[in-house]
This record gives sequence, C-alpha cells and structure tokens, in this order.
Amino acid sequence: MAFEVKMPQLGLTMEEGTVTRWVKQEGDTVKAGEIILEITTDKLTSEVESEFDGTLLKIVAGEGEDIPVKGLLAYIGEPGEAVGGAQAAPVAAPVVEATPVAAAPVAAVAAPIVTANGRIKISPLARKTAAKMGVDYSSVKGSGPAGRIVQKDILAAAQNAPVAAPVVAAPVAAPAPVTASGAIDLMDGDEVVKLAGMRKVVADRMAQSRREIPSVTQNVKIDVTNLMKFRKQVNEDLGVKYSVNDFILKAVAKALKNNKHILVTLDGDKIIKRAHVNIGMAVALDEGLIVPVLKDIDKMSLEEISATAKDLAERARTNKLNMDEYKGSTFSISNLGMFGVETFDPIVNQPDSGILGVCAVQDELVMDDEGNISKRQFMRISFTFDHRLIDGATAAKFELAIKELLENPMKILL
Repeated sequence: MAFEVKMPQLGLTMEEGTVTRWVKQEGDTVKAGEIILEITTDKLTSEVESEFDGTLLKIVAGEGEDIPVKGLLAYIGEPGEAVGGAQAAPVAAPVVEATPVAAAPVAAVAAPIVTANGRIKISPLARKTAAKMGVDYSSVKGSGPAGRIVQKDILAAAQNAPVAAPVVAAPVAAPAPVTASGAIDLMDGDEVVKLAGMRKVVADRMAQSRREIPSVTQNVKIDVTNLMKFRKQVNEDLGVKYSVNDFILKAVAKALKNNKHILVTLDGDKIIKRAHVNIGMAVALDEGLIVPVLKDIDKMSLEEISATAKDLAERARTNKLNMDEYKGSTFSISNLGMFGVETFDPIVNQPDSGILGVCAVQDELVMDDEGNISKRQFMRISFTFDHRLIDGATAAKFELAIKELLENPMKILL
C-alpha cells in the first residue's frame, strides 16, 4: 500500500508551506528518517524526513508550490505501485526491452492471487512490463511461486489480448513562470518574483496586524551618555563585549517585570495576563524576518542575556533554530539602531500587545541651565502598542521606566 507524504504542521500558527527543493526524485529509494525534501514555512526552511521505507513513486507538489498543512506532497510505496488513481512511474533504472519468449503458454484467464491487504501478488518486473505493454493484470493468473504473477505471464497475456494504452504517471509539472498581474507596467530589466515562503508570511502577518490592531506609537528621547560610558567601562574591566542591545534587553526585561500590565493578550472577548517575561528579538534575514525568543529573560543575568541573544541571532541567520525557540513571546523588540534609523513605527507582533523599536545613538550638543554647552548621546525608543489593551498613559509610564534605567545604567544590574 502506498503511503502519502503530507505537508507537516511545524507550529500552531502554520497554515501552509512552500516546497523549496526535492532532495529525492521519483524512482529513488528512500528509508524512514531520510530527508526527502525541503520546505519553507512562516519562520524558516525545514527538512522533511520520510516516515516510511520504500520508493518515491510520485511527486505531487512541485518546487515553488504553496501547499496547505496536511496537503499532499508525494507518494511512497513499492516500485510500480498504483497511486492517486494511476500507475506510478517505474523505478528510475535503464529500461530493458522485453525479449521474445518462445512458445510461452498462455496464462489462464482467472482471478489472480490477492494478499490479505487486498493487493495483487505480482513481481515488480511484471508490473513494469504490464504498464509498458498496457496489460490489465487483474485477470491474469500467475504461474510464479504461490501464484505470483511474473513477467512471462504478462507477455503471454499480451499475445492474446488487445493492447491498451499504457498507463503512465503524470509528470511533475514545472512551476509556472511568475508573471505580473498586469496592474503595473513593467519596464526593461524588471524582474517578477513570486511572493512566497517567509516573505509571504511576513507580508500576511504585518497586514493582519495592521487590520486588526488599533495601534499607537509613542516616541521617547533618552540620554544614554552614561550608559555608553558604563558599557565601555564594564567591557574593559571584565574583558567582555556586551553590546548596547544587551543592556537594552536587560532594562526592558526589568521594566516589564515591574509593569506586568504591558504583558497582556486579547483572545476574542478575553484578556490573557501573561505570567512570563519572554522577549522576542527581531532578527532580519535576506528572505524575511524571524523573532527568536529569550524566555524568562527577567531571571537572566546580563552575561546570560548576552550569550543567549548572540546564540539565537547567529542560529537564526544560519537556519538552525528549533521550533520552540521562536514561539511564546509576550513582548517584542526591534532594534534598527545599527542602521542609523532615528525613529520608526514598528508593527505589533501578534499575539503580543506591544513592541519596542530601538533607534540609533546620536551625538547632540546640549546647553545646561548655566549656559554651558556639552556633547551628549541620545537614543529614541518607539513603543507601539495595542490601544484596545493599553492606554496612552499606561504606555508612557512603561516608557519612563525604561528611560530611568537606561539613563542610570547601574540600576539595570541592581
């Protein structure tokens, strides 16, 4: 009996996946646990292993196709086995032309031997020959061991029966060329690329968030002069390389712990008050955006946060994250400071109710009350929140808590 290979569900929110590459081809022998194809989901590219031993009989989903969860990808079974209402393609091997058999006795027309699971007993070579010659072996009596149909039975039946058109499995359709909708005039050199995989999911999620959430973004300017000096001193004294982002993560985690009303989620007509401070850290990839999660970050030391953040970011870029490592966020941070971004409106990463945008550190000249001018370093944070759950004043108090910590960096560690 042929087995169906279906699109796996690699996460609770996964609805479909894109077939990226077939590692195995039709006719290849596969073993359980062996990688047969690669798929791109909403978060990353994953390898799909075979659950069965057998032959890859037929590929149903071509490369580049979007297939829903539990959608059919391929069939695995015995060589030549009928799948999907048609005879599967034979095993990829040199085709041996049938040699004339002298005076082979005509097989008697009778019911063939059927196994307990309802399959006709026929050798792979006989099945292949029947497919090639168009012989219906369902009425051929086998002369092999235990009544098994062998090649000579098929050849004999072919001499005494009209030859039907051979049944050939439909070839896997090549992905259709991507064309524009016609709404935009293309110019010479323009390239049309299908919106698929991670980029498609990012587009869908961002549009969904904008449609569903009445969001508000508030911007706060923070003097981080002392933070930059403190970071430099700590790194020199301890011989470490803590980043500005490490201190921001620690400060936000502490502010969230003291402002739990920010950690809420709307589920229908119910509000879920989150018990854990799990910060999703946005990491930009060429093909999209992925948000690995630092779980229970409020319980981590600065050293643990730094090591965990670096490890997650590196493995996110090399597609080595585990499924659980990008699930379960209760708040998110998107840091574009390294790109010189002065301010932006981040989009809430559902089901979180808020996301903090971190902007560039910039030098500014400041005049004190006595008229003295000095150079200070400032950074802006942009807090976007779900206004159904968080009011402006509540959001402002949370922002001021972050500001207080970043302007007095020793408090971050206390």
